[in-house]
Amino acid sequence: MSESKYIENTAYLKRYGHERTLLLRESGARLADGMQNEAEWFRSVKEDFPKLISYLTSECGVDFRGRILEIGAGGAWLSAELSKLPRVVEITAIDISRRLLKERAPKVFALLNANTSKITRMPGDSHQLSFPENHFDFVVCSSVLHYSENIVQVLREAKRVLKPGGQFVALREPIWPLVNVRSRSRMMAKLIATGYNDRFYTLSDYKEFFKQAGFKVQFQRVNVSTGFRYYLNQVVNGLTHARYVFIATKTKPPARTKRTAE
Repeated sequence: MSESKYIENTAYLKRYGHERTLLLRESGARLADGMQNEAEWFRSVKEDFPKLISYLTSECGVDFRGRILEIGAGGAWLSAELSKLPRVVEITAIDISRRLLKERAPKVFALLNANTSKITRMPGDSHQLSFPENHFDFVVCSSVLHYSENIVQVLREAKRVLKPGGQFVALREPIWPLVNVRSRSRMMAKLIATGYNDRFYTLSDYKEFFKQAGFKVQFQRVNVSTGFRYYLNQVVNGLTHARYVFIATKTKPPARTKRTAE
């Protein structure tokens, strides 16, 4: 099996001023994602995250196929899992971190036995995608939207590059309740201490973001745990936060009707 292709790109860095900014964002993102160390992250990549693909295909009816773009890919576990689906032809994984794409992603591909011949890695900014309109069948991301600088802009860019009828799938977005519980306050304080200015959103916030971007969206809470952990997540996560999946469809333009001759 051939190696995943990597295409270098540095133009997008001008938007951030210095790559050190990206390293701070990465650190905060991992904390926001609940990953306290690398070992825990790799464990989740191998044991937990792949279950989400089965959930999407069996429970949500998502039929992954054709050309896919993963934004905010990081270690690109999602690209790795999708590459193994027979109807998926090619995947482009972008992230603001060149380091994660070059160093971590190949380790993830090996861990998950990805079909790397389908995957191209390229640094890039999800706020300003360097792809033409109507190019991808799917745009996907995992735990990305909630730390984007401008969620509506990211959604609009995703919609722009999607083909009519194409879908945007966002996994593992944390939805926060309207009440400010202690655990949420502690997590916010921890993130701010690292220099990461994250934002926390309710389900109503997300509905408005998708509406402003012109997307028709469906959503539901996701819990792929089993046994006692499943019930614990149902109760505890519902009080402090909950992981959601959003599936948005780019509507097709109305079909043209032939005008009958008078």
